[in-house]
Amino acid sequence: MVFSATDFSSLKIDRRMKYRLDDSVMTAQTPLWLLIFAMLAWRLAVAAILPVTQDEAYYFDWAGHLAWGYFDHPPGVALLGLGTRLAPASALLARLGGLLAGGLTLLVLARFYRHCGLTDRQDLAIALILAFATLPGLAGGVLTTPDTVLTLGWALALHEGERALAGEQRRWLSAGLAIGLGLLGKYTMVLIGPIFLWTILRSDWRTLRTPWPYLGALLALLVFAPNIIWNASHDWLTMRFQFGHGFATEMGSLASGAIVHSGPQSAGERLASLADYVGVQFGCWGLILLPLLLTPWLTDRPDEAGRASSLAPHARILLIAATLFPLVFFGLVATISSVEANWPVMSLLTAAPLAALWMRRIRGWVLAAALANVLLVSLYVVHAATGALPLPDSQNRILRETHGFADLAQIAAGLDAPVYADRYQTTAMLRFYQPGLGISQWPGLTRPSEYLLGEIAPRVVPEAINQPFWLVSRAGLAPVITGVVADAPRTVFDCASQPLRETATAPCRHPLHVWHLYRYVPSSR
Repeated sequence: MVFSATDFSSLKIDRRMKYRLDDSVMTAQTPLWLLIFAMLAWRLAVAAILPVTQDEAYYFDWAGHLAWGYFDHPPGVALLGLGTRLAPASALLARLGGLLAGGLTLLVLARFYRHCGLTDRQDLAIALILAFATLPGLAGGVLTTPDTVLTLGWALALHEGERALAGEQRRWLSAGLAIGLGLLGKYTMVLIGPIFLWTILRSDWRTLRTPWPYLGALLALLVFAPNIIWNASHDWLTMRFQFGHGFATEMGSLASGAIVHSGPQSAGERLASLADYVGVQFGCWGLILLPLLLTPWLTDRPDEAGRASSLAPHARILLIAATLFPLVFFGLVATISSVEANWPVMSLLTAAPLAALWMRRIRGWVLAAALANVLLVSLYVVHAATGALPLPDSQNRILRETHGFADLAQIAAGLDAPVYADRYQTTAMLRFYQPGLGISQWPGLTRPSEYLLGEIAPRVVPEAINQPFWLVSRAGLAPVITGVVADAPRTVFDCASQPLRETATAPCRHPLHVWHLYRYVPSSR
């Protein structure tokens, strides 16, 4: 084949146009990359400032003893805590896996929102800001919990499911892989199944005549299978616990009889529980709730035409289903059980682009509300680290979650006998700050936990204890333990902005904690 000079000239022009197009795309994407970088930088700063919380310490303890399942949850969250092996007692390094997962979630969401139809740069940016700046988004991007794994798996499944719905049928395989990974983080990942089924039926039911959705479901089951096998070999421990926790049923504990998760009983209690659930879900938006609800009054008319034309039809169905189904499902659960605020958190990932289009005409208000959320949470984080703000005691939950435990662990390290705790949260915090002490939870005093299995901490057999030991407890009276008696009690007070003090009376009006250290000796002595 012979090329003429004209051909070469046109080829050069085509290359120049391609380079210019690539440059324009990179230029257009630069603000989005800067936005994501700012979000990640905020999370990194908060993760460095905020001391470890009690549930985080519990999950981080699992990272030292990896398994396919644990008492409370499947294994995903344990993998995120592998940073604890780099530097014990470092909250920042312990959270490194969660920060990486959260960053990946933002990147996946950016692509997912764009594929759904948010090609306008400002719409896409506002959607990401909304996903980031809700209260669960701000907390969940820093704290390492099973929801961190769930959120990443949910975002990946939505991304791949949308591509499959758009015509790339083989993407149901990668969607199934994402669902399996999400299930290894938290069992509520199973709710994505009805969402996909509804979307398929509404957008193109003929997809169900192809093998790809079924192969994707099979792949999800295969990825999740190791946890199923682990549960089968452990008397379905995790699944029984989670079912009892979520649906107000009675379940057998490891060593303390039965635990009853009581839910609302009368019609009035059920309505009150549902109302509380709805209020909490609205509250998850923080100050963003104001422009969200006031949009019809702040604008002449919501941008119906813009919203309808921006989203692909199948994507619109998927976004609405993935937003409403978890909210409605847990709303029904709220009528029989107490629902925690974070359970339907994945609905916010798909509510964000819908809300961004709903509030398209008042982006300035949305941005201001989001920044206000970030500012308030930042101040709260500083307060959690320092106790500097004059907040009422009822607003000090995070401070109470984090304050004083490092000093308490130091006191425990100086005791003259083995140390135990009555609560798994206290056990986890003491083990986080003093990993070499071998502290464990004493069975039968409070709700059971992973510590009673004897895998990540020494299993306590009360009948075999024949030497003195210490018990750290919040109970004002020494718990009655068969075969031993308590003597030499010590009381430690934890006040905000103060080190721990061991005194007869409280040195402040509202101590964050009052810990009692009871020394037990065998009753035969």
